[in-house]
Amino acid sequence: MTADPQFRTDVLRGLASTPKAIPARWLYDSRGSELFDEITRLPSYYPTRTESALLQRIMPEVAARVGPGRAVVEFGAGSLTKTPLLLEAIAPAFYVPVDISGDYLRASAEELVAKLPGVPIHPVEADFVQGMDLPDDLLALPKLGFFPGSTIGNFIPASATDLLRHFRRTLGTGALLLIGMDRVKPVERLLAAYDDPEGVTAAFNLNLLERINRELDGTVPIDTFRHEARWNDILGRIEMHLVAGRDVEFRIGGQPFRMTKGESIHTENSHKYGPRGGRTLLLAGGWTPVVEWTDAARDFAVVLAEALPERFAP
Repeated sequence: MTADPQFRTDVLRGLASTPKAIPARWLYDSRGSELFDEITRLPSYYPTRTESALLQRIMPEVAARVGPGRAVVEFGAGSLTKTPLLLEAIAPAFYVPVDISGDYLRASAEELVAKLPGVPIHPVEADFVQGMDLPDDLLALPKLGFFPGSTIGNFIPASATDLLRHFRRTLGTGALLLIGMDRVKPVERLLAAYDDPEGVTAAFNLNLLERINRELDGTVPIDTFRHEARWNDILGRIEMHLVAGRDVEFRIGGQPFRMTKGESIHTENSHKYGPRGGRTLLLAGGWTPVVEWTDAARDFAVVLAEALPERFAP
């Protein structure tokens, strides 16, 4: 298999850094995407079912505010639970799922075609983190960005702001963005959601090492590492780490690496936002909140925001 050059660069750079870290987007190869879908169905993983129920409840109001005939651009391959709720409600002109995992993207698109045969679907294989261009035939249409699942929480605030600005440039002034944000809640619930007793999240995290061995000619002894979820209170986030159980040496593409017992590879963050923090993040990224909805327990928020014309002054 030919490895993605950026994957190789990020892994080698991340393992040579202190502390060691690899960008979370590389967790989502085809197998990683399948495992994440399995995570979303676990009893302890509240975000997906909470957001899905919230979207179902608010969709009539979303449809009234959004209107028909928009090109819906979903940043990340569509969920067969959430995406149809939106597409069935607003009668879009096009649905454009964007994802870095081409195999998973195409499989998701095929399932949606079967489920929603009346909706034109135009998959785009791209890393939306780096910015992207939309197909020419969509440029003149009004647009709605869709970014559910609190995926924005995977990015540190500086990167999240950059990402939101990428979305604005991609969708253009006047576009709308429907985005999910997870709220701060008791630490025990957060840790249980990211370290399930079934071991699916552990398999999801460890799959990154399997991908490295397979695609980058790695010799990482996977059974030496264990998954660990941590709450970082000062930064307001759950962190996922792969922790070495002993001193270990391995090679990736011929380059040697060494880790000591207890040292970790930081693989993912999930930032949790309060109401004001979430709105401030959107504003910093060029999006003005229009309306915000939450579930009864205020565990999760969905925000509709607009890319208003830039102003010279307040």
